[in-house]
Amino acid sequence: MREWVITNGIGGYAASTDFGGMNTRKYHGLLVASLNPPGKRRLVLSKLDESITIDSDNYALYTNDSCGVITNGHDYQTEFKKSSYVTFTFKINDVKIEKNICLMYGKNAVVVYYRIENKDHEINFSMTPIVNFRNFHYIKDDNRFNYTQIIENHKIQLFFDDEAKVNMGVKEGKYNPHREDFFKNMHYSKEAERGFSANENHIVPGTFDVFVKPYEIKEFTFVCSIEGDYGIGLKNILDIDGKDVIKIEQDRINKQVENSRLLERDINNKSVEEYSKIVKDYIVATDNFIVKRDYNKLHTIIAGYPWFLDWGRDTLISFEGLLLIPKRYKLAEEILRTFLDNIKEGLVPNGFSEEDGSPLYNSADASLLLFEAIYKYLKHTRNFEFLRGKYYNKLRKIIDCYIDGIDIDNNNIIVDEKDFLVNSGTDNTQNTWMDARVNGMAVTPRNGKAVEINALWYNALKVMQGISAHFNNFIAQMEYSYLARKCQKSFEKEFFNDEKKSLYDVINGEDKDDKVRPNQLFALSLSFPVMNPSSRKSKEIFITITKDLLTKFGLRTLASYEPDYAPKYEGDGNKRDMAYHQGTVWPWLLGPYFETMKNMIRNEKNKNYRVELGSTLIQFKTNVAETFIDEIENGNSVGTISEVYDAEDPKEGKGAFAQAWSVSEIFKIIFDQEDFEI
Repeated sequence: MREWVITNGIGGYAASTDFGGMNTRKYHGLLVASLNPPGKRRLVLSKLDESITIDSDNYALYTNDSCGVITNGHDYQTEFKKSSYVTFTFKINDVKIEKNICLMYGKNAVVVYYRIENKDHEINFSMTPIVNFRNFHYIKDDNRFNYTQIIENHKIQLFFDDEAKVNMGVKEGKYNPHREDFFKNMHYSKEAERGFSANENHIVPGTFDVFVKPYEIKEFTFVCSIEGDYGIGLKNILDIDGKDVIKIEQDRINKQVENSRLLERDINNKSVEEYSKIVKDYIVATDNFIVKRDYNKLHTIIAGYPWFLDWGRDTLISFEGLLLIPKRYKLAEEILRTFLDNIKEGLVPNGFSEEDGSPLYNSADASLLLFEAIYKYLKHTRNFEFLRGKYYNKLRKIIDCYIDGIDIDNNNIIVDEKDFLVNSGTDNTQNTWMDARVNGMAVTPRNGKAVEINALWYNALKVMQGISAHFNNFIAQMEYSYLARKCQKSFEKEFFNDEKKSLYDVINGEDKDDKVRPNQLFALSLSFPVMNPSSRKSKEIFITITKDLLTKFGLRTLASYEPDYAPKYEGDGNKRDMAYHQGTVWPWLLGPYFETMKNMIRNEKNKNYRVELGSTLIQFKTNVAETFIDEIENGNSVGTISEVYDAEDPKEGKGAFAQAWSVSEIFKIIFDQEDFEI
């Protein structure tokens, strides 16, 4: 059973499984609408359950789990396909039913377009919407639904007490209202696995019926939308043709494929058809995460589906793979503005509130990752004018604030005036990417001088050195150059662990955390690596990482021989959080690993070792491509890549089933074309 997701560009989505469309999460639904894009998400339409009467025989096409009893509509399913919309095909004897689900881009609206090929039968086709209107993080386990129905021929409006209105219609359908009808105890097996409440009740307001004559090929559309901004009004609901919506969506994606110019590249032992599919899968997968934020009318990046919103850290790590490689340069600029415009006392927001959209400031790395993203943007576009003036000054302000000190939300960030390294956090403040907490306590306390924070700090100083030179601000250029030299000298002195041939993960006074983790990759992988990638120490670090952390699906977050190593990511919320960064494999870390290899090749003077590294790089790219192209086709997340995998014997993706930085970093490797002269 595989999960799928399609999106509407404003934070809303549809998601379910390929197993007859059976929902296995509270987050599944055919319309999860965003009331304050991209946040304030509400489950509106859980499912649309169909049944068909052929002559006098009735067949249920729906598949649901209710307290362990699973209906068998999936037995009639013959095919499932996904691109930027999904298609289920069913066949009963000689009758073929095609169900296409597509979201209207920029609207909180879903269309379900049907095509029924009939032979010599009298057919009545029934569609029963399963409706809710609740925060998508919660479950409705009672029958207290206060709503009224307004019925107008082929369309209806459900009016809820909180003034939310849901519009539905089928142009050729006859609507039969139900009275006090509920779907009770829809069971979500994934929620049960995660230790959460797993049974939910929904409204069943009525049924739409469509008659199909003998030998007729019948095409018709069911539409569901919310009223108001970003919705379709009841007056216009029947004007929507699902076939047209799908064509518009296909054209939108095809235009992005064309603009990316990826089809113009060499295809590397793939047929034209195979390579074209890879490119289209990439464009669709990355497009899912790009959404518009309502209050500033600018775009941002959803970190992952189904439960994440836009996170600064995830956005900036995903930046090149989601935006620059496919040449979405205008969107890239908008997304930089989204975060630059919300800087507070030197901090880029690491997230935004789901309900009111207010920025959240709880990271030491997001501000520093901004410099790497901007450097990559300038490298791709050469658009320095974007930075000139206001935004250049904002970048300077970030550096100044790190030096002077930042204590918003206990971030406790300050550059140590003795060694020019960045110190951040408190015992219970998690402001690096390893941010899991259990019962209010940090699972992986990393307060002090974290290795990746200081690698990013050095990189930021070098980026500012170059930008200042471009703007002829030579005093600032010299200042950043001086700070960078001091930082680099201290870093090399303090962080190398000769015993383990790796870098310390965190330095806190006299305490040095020697656990082998992948965070040390940042010292070698950034545009300006704080350590010389061709040095003896760097080679030893790379060997340690490769030997102890590298797996087929990503890098382990902790070496298996370290205390508290967790081989499996499973169980309830607390158990999963305890394992989240204690061994669990993350695919996105393959990106920094790959960039490390490239930096090592660029800097290597020994020709024989350079040739060896080049061969290793090519094989690594091949392995990543084979592994994840197969995952996208046959893994448990159709057309996308999951957040995490087990550290030992991984069989399927876990966590969020579609994660932005997983998709970004994997496809960045697949499409890399840097040609090294070996």
